[in-house]
Amino acid sequence: MRLEAAARMDLIKKLWRARKLILVVLIPLSLLPLPLIHPTSEACCAYVLIVTAVYWVSEAVPLGAAALVPAFLYPLFGVLKSSEVAAEYCKDTTLLLMGVICLAASIEKWNLHKRIALRMVMIAGAKPGMLVLGFMCCTVFLSMWLSNTSTTAMVMPIAEAVLQQLISTGVADTQEDSETVEATEDDCLGGMAALSLPAVNISDVATQGASGEFANLGKESKNSRYPTKRDHMICKCLSLSITYAATIGGLITITGTSTNLIFAEQFNNRYPDAKVINFGTWFIFSFPIAIIMLLLTWVWLHFLFLGCNFRETCSLSKKRKTRREMLSERKIHDEYIKLGPISYPEVVTGVFFILMTLLWFTREPGFVPGWTSLFEKKGYRTDATVSVLLGFLLFLIPARRPFSRSPRTTAGGGSTERDPDPLAPMITWKDFQNLMPWEIVILVGGGYALAAGCKVSGLSVWIGRQLEPMSGLPPWMVTLLACLLVSAVTEFASNPATLTVFLPILSALSETLKINPLHTLIPATMCVSFGVMLPVGNPPNAIVFSYGHVQISDMVKAGFGVNLIGVLVVMLAITTWGVPLFNLTEFPDWAIDRNVTGSL
Repeated sequence: MRLEAAARMDLIKKLWRARKLILVVLIPLSLLPLPLIHPTSEACCAYVLIVTAVYWVSEAVPLGAAALVPAFLYPLFGVLKSSEVAAEYCKDTTLLLMGVICLAASIEKWNLHKRIALRMVMIAGAKPGMLVLGFMCCTVFLSMWLSNTSTTAMVMPIAEAVLQQLISTGVADTQEDSETVEATEDDCLGGMAALSLPAVNISDVATQGASGEFANLGKESKNSRYPTKRDHMICKCLSLSITYAATIGGLITITGTSTNLIFAEQFNNRYPDAKVINFGTWFIFSFPIAIIMLLLTWVWLHFLFLGCNFRETCSLSKKRKTRREMLSERKIHDEYIKLGPISYPEVVTGVFFILMTLLWFTREPGFVPGWTSLFEKKGYRTDATVSVLLGFLLFLIPARRPFSRSPRTTAGGGSTERDPDPLAPMITWKDFQNLMPWEIVILVGGGYALAAGCKVSGLSVWIGRQLEPMSGLPPWMVTLLACLLVSAVTEFASNPATLTVFLPILSALSETLKINPLHTLIPATMCVSFGVMLPVGNPPNAIVFSYGHVQISDMVKAGFGVNLIGVLVVMLAITTWGVPLFNLTEFPDWAIDRNVTGSL
């Protein structure tokens, strides 16, 4: 009996070690009857969609490899041609990301991100809660005018530098037995330089973690890059807060994200007599949504990763600091001094950062003509055009000041080595290649490929037909179900493709049920941005995931709460201040005319 039990346990252990391989083989085989029994394009597309989704969620294979599943299954099942699938893996967002990575490479090479990060930490202080909220506010503001992908790609390197600085100096909320130092504001600011206490490093943090609050938190394993579990939690919280803030900021303006523009374009084409959607009305409706979501999302992330002790992590008082916080701020101040005066490459990089931001903002602001109106042909120039142009120039501009005979100053401000090449550019291809997340490009491309297959195969139309039983529901229930459905689908498909598929369906449904189309279209447009539970939900998620602080389970757990918050806040808005703003209580004349004379 014992031998049989031992053999059984050994078999179970072997199966557990091979669980990923078993899942990779078992899932496609178990679902294979779907396309074999129903050999239609819809069934074949659904098969590919389910297999890819299971691979992504389970991480049975690397995410980039799982994203290649549609590349060979779609042609094999006759859903899309191989050339059509390949075209989905390189989109405008890919070029946008490449241009932004060029700028990020220059920022990192010349330590501009470290200068910005250290200055931000000096302003925000060592309180993790306020640091996260500060980053979220900055990201929301940038994302109002820039694309979510661009904002995340720019902010994450700065946040990563802040996180590394916090970890290396022990700022990660490591309070020692709740010991605090009462001091005046002058003592806190000026007294740090007079302290003769030793600098804090990672080994100190690990040593002191054996008592006090650290004893409860526990130390990470020897192979971990985090001194304590608390440090890891802060890294997760700050990383996820940036992608969520980028999503929230994109809701505010009609140009904040591509899905808003898709909605405006399709709505105006379908209802040309409806003069209700413009920059002003959208801003009035969405700005309160963004503010409420920002605060609730911050509270949710704080509760999930930092706990409920808001007083300790979010105190604004400078009179009440722990000894470790004072040591940490002193260390950060010393590190900032070591950077020395700002260098010429940092100035060039900063100018390019500002120039890229201004060109993106002024391209098509919406409320005034942008610089693209100077060109005869419209629609040719996008954010990717600007980012690739400026990124290309960084490979050409010399890193040394023109007509300067002084030795070249390296990043960090201390070296006086003379560069053998006085015309060495700001960045090299190696600098770019070290930062370019090619796995993320394939990951996002896989999402676009799935969306294209759903549209071409007719699976999206089949899904739309399943909405017909909703005819007996009240308007708010129809809107709620539409929001939940769109939020679920966009987790596995790109946001623009999902919205493009669902807008005609929801428009026809609203006309059939005699509901103001804006009652369903606006909430669906906003909820399509809430693909925040998986890295493939949208490019910002993938960028944050590539930094390695969070796992799939972290994104699912945190993203579910953010998704629920978003849907509830949007429903609150459309049933309160949205009613008088868009006159949602009546079925409008422009929709009646379209219902009588129009067609899908």
